[in-house]
Order: sequence, then structure tokens, then C-alpha cells
Amino acid sequence: MSGNNWLKWLSAVSVMFAAMGAANAGQPINMPVGVTDISADVFDLHMIAFWLCVWIAVAVFGVMFYSIFAHRKSKGHTPATFHESTTVEAIWTTMPFLILIALAIPATTTLVAMEDTSDYDLTVKITGYQWLWHYEYIDEGVDFYSVLKTPRDQINGLAPKGDNYLLEVDKELVLPVDKKVRFLITANDVNHAWWVPDLAVKKDAIPGFINEAWAKVHTTGTYRGQCAELCGRDHGFMPIVVRVVEQAEFDQFLADNTTLLNDGAEYAAVAE
Repeated sequence: MSGNNWLKWLSAVSVMFAAMGAANAGQPINMPVGVTDISADVFDLHMIAFWLCVWIAVAVFGVMFYSIFAHRKSKGHTPATFHESTTVEAIWTTMPFLILIALAIPATTTLVAMEDTSDYDLTVKITGYQWLWHYEYIDEGVDFYSVLKTPRDQINGLAPKGDNYLLEVDKELVLPVDKKVRFLITANDVNHAWWVPDLAVKKDAIPGFINEAWAKVHTTGTYRGQCAELCGRDHGFMPIVVRVVEQAEFDQFLADNTTLLNDGAEYAAVAE
């Protein structure tokens, strides 16, 4: 490759990385730590695997580049003539096995904990529809539909985008802080997926089948998510908003909404 071609190639690469940086400005470059014990465990596993991959890459490419430059032909080195080494074979077979075992132990512990929905304080049934969510507080006499609240003018480009564009709803899922909430997740029509990154909950919603998940949030606040399963035309328009509040506020929420039972009319109105 000539000098001019090298300069053109480097310029193109520089422009590409500059464009990527501009596109990601203000965006997080890592997964969220979250607000539950499980989400923290998942983040820790992610970082352990990440740094392990980094060190493996440094070691492998370090040895490779050292060998290329230190044993090049121009320095008078000649290729080795050996073909096998039992010691080397044993090392590069054993080391990946030990690494996988070391990763499997904490990963399995976290996966088992994620599936343990016992000893829960509250149960919420979540049903996915095209294209909205229905929440039912089992044994509490409260249920409602949660629908996208972003104005249509913003979606159509006729108005400036809001801070929570496509991530705002008319009715939030309200949960009490420091309480273990079991989620029963299903769907009414096609496959959906209920995903809230800060809670480390992502479960498929399948018609005729109920998946279980749980969360115990330790920090009050509002946490947002989306449907994570391609479910049709308006897949990108069925956000999830979870608001975690103190127990007294949650009790008041239940009291205010106990009589607002849905009989299907609200969904019919939305569908129209």
C-alpha cells in the first residue's frame, strides 16, 4: 500500500471513529448497575468477563506481536522445525477449561437466584398486547392498562422530542420499595418481552404460557424499559415505566385505584 493510500485509509478510519463518538455522545457505554441485588450481581459478572477477555487479548496479542518483531527474518531468525509439544497442548487445553469453571460458579449462582420467586411480598400479573401492557395486582383488586403517552406530533416529527421520548406512559406500574415483587408474565396475542434494565428483569411474554420473574428494588425512583421482542408494527411504541415508592405511598395508590377495575372497555377504546 502506497503512502497516499495509507493516509487515505487512516483518514477514513479517523472520520468513522469521530462519527461514532458524536453519535454516542451523552449515551452510556456500559450496561447499568441497576437498583436490585440481582442487577448488581449481573453487572459484576459482566465486568469480570470483560476484564478477563481484555487480559486474554493482551496476553495473546502481546506474545504474537513480540514473536513477529523479535523473530523476524531480517534479524536472521529461521523458522522452528518442531510440530508438536505435549506441554503446550496441555496448557492451552486446561487453561480455558479452568477459566470456564471459574466463570460458571458465580454465573450459576446468579441464575439460580434470578429464578427463585419464593417468599414474595406482592404478585403482579403482566400481560402484553399489541401494543400496550396490562398490569394486575393479584389479590389487591387493582388492574389497569399502560399505554404510550408520547404525543403523536413528536412521533411524526412535527414537534420537538421530549426528554423521555417513546419511554413515557399514561399509567405507571407502581411498586413498594424493599419488597420482593413476583411478576407473572404472559401475552394475549403474540410474543412480547417485558424488559426493565435497571431491575435486571427481561422475560418473554408468550400467549398461553406464564413466565415468572421477580425484583426487590432498594431505591425509590422511576425506571424505564421497553418491549424486547419484535411483536408487530408498533413494537417500538409499548414502553414500560416502573415507579418505586415508599410503602405508605404504595398503600395509598392501592386505595385510590381499588375501585378502578377494568372490564376490557379501556383496552377496546385504546385499540380503536
